[in-house]
Amino acid sequence: MIVARLRPHVPIDEQTRLTSAWRHDGHRSFHCRAGRHTLVTFPDLAPASPAGEEFVALLRATAAVETVVDSAQVPPLGSFAATGEPSAVRVADAWSVGGGSFTWIAGPCAVESAEQLMAVARGVRARGAHLLRGGAFKPRTSPYAFQGLGTDGLALLRDAAAATGLGVVTEVVDVAHVEAVAEVAEVLQIGTRNAQNYPLLREAALTGRPVLLKRGFGCTVQEWLHSAEYLLAAGNGRVLLCERGVRTFEDASRFTLDITAVPLVKRLSHLPVIVDPSHACGHGDLVAPLAAAAAVAGADGVMVDVNEAGHTALCDGKQAITPDEFGALVARTGRILHSAEPMEPVADHAMVSR
Repeated sequence: MIVARLRPHVPIDEQTRLTSAWRHDGHRSFHCRAGRHTLVTFPDLAPASPAGEEFVALLRATAAVETVVDSAQVPPLGSFAATGEPSAVRVADAWSVGGGSFTWIAGPCAVESAEQLMAVARGVRARGAHLLRGGAFKPRTSPYAFQGLGTDGLALLRDAAAATGLGVVTEVVDVAHVEAVAEVAEVLQIGTRNAQNYPLLREAALTGRPVLLKRGFGCTVQEWLHSAEYLLAAGNGRVLLCERGVRTFEDASRFTLDITAVPLVKRLSHLPVIVDPSHACGHGDLVAPLAAAAAVAGADGVMVDVNEAGHTALCDGKQAITPDEFGALVARTGRILHSAEPMEPVADHAMVSR
């Protein structure tokens, strides 16, 4: 599929003029700003067709277009070839995910009370967290399990953010909740069960907030990247991918963490990749080695469940670690990253410049 990368600083009115001209010629286009690049894809044109080749020549001759690539086997706006470099996503005034930094997202799986959330928020803030995670709305396997505090939980997250200065990452599970969640969260999380809920993806994208997209536990890498493309095609280039484990025949752990997906996706896509070892393994004592593996594999950050309550937590207590254990994890992973040689992603051979 054809992807055009515009030159830096092309005025908005010129972009609008080009879009109108392309539409007048019968070519649909989808735009997004990804990192420092403005990308445009044209889904109805095959690059190798006569019409596609003619249009590629026209794009190359357009002063506003920097380069044109063919994303042959990867969704175009998210492809590594589209930007030619990894993207960094700004999630707060002073912090971006990607771009060489390693991001720690930590907090309770579910917000249970003001006391619980504030203690954990202050604990992880003091030990190196950049963002606070916490679920106000919790989709659970059983309808009888704790489903979260809902809007009351959002209010508690707002208070914790104000007290600690940490930006909030929290899940949105319903289109009806998107606006309320976006008022509190720096980052909207799309959970594994909603990874292919396309109306929800579009609505979340339209807020303009960064969106952390968890991989569906039954999704292939291609399906995961196509879900991300829904966000990008809606005009939101502030997308974070999160590997959180897939369902396999193995039942010794909750899911199977697909470490292979980390370097693979970094090769296919410019989007930052976060790893959630807590939900992947379901055991607190396995979080540290899996987090280390994620860091060495090239992940841009790790998201972990932290809760003083441990096994008595109302949601997924077995996979939580304490704030002190989180501090030790941050220190240990930092030493590993310091000693590891940085890995530079290389575009997949299926993505070629034209």
